[in-house]
Amino acid sequence: MNHKMKLQPNYYNYMLNGTKRIEIRLNDEKRKQIKIGDTITFFKEPDLIESFTTKVIDLLRYDTFNDMFNNYDISILADSSISRTDVINELEKFYPIEKQNKYGVLGIKIELIQK
Repeated sequence: MNHKMKLQPNYYNYMLNGTKRIEIRLNDEKRKQIKIGDTITFFKEPDLIESFTTKVIDLLRYDTFNDMFNNYDISILADSSISRTDVINELEKFYPIEKQNKYGVLGIKIELIQK
């Protein structure tokens, strides 16, 4: 199955240059449909014209983003040029702690298959 997701420009570029190898999302009903072996096409915001496709190679489930960041270095969750605190703060703008506690969070380990 192919899934479609939007990415902010900096995270889109981190994936393309190979530093971001785990996409981080809330593990809501939509994300629970993702399986290992599925593909995800990521579209660059705001125009959604540029895209690339990845293959899901692993799924990592955690209670909160902070828990995930305790097990994985920022260099594969985003990029070493950005701090862990900045990434968590950015994620929590979209997915507050109440939603994390309700659904849990998902790390989608990917490999680039088409630029």
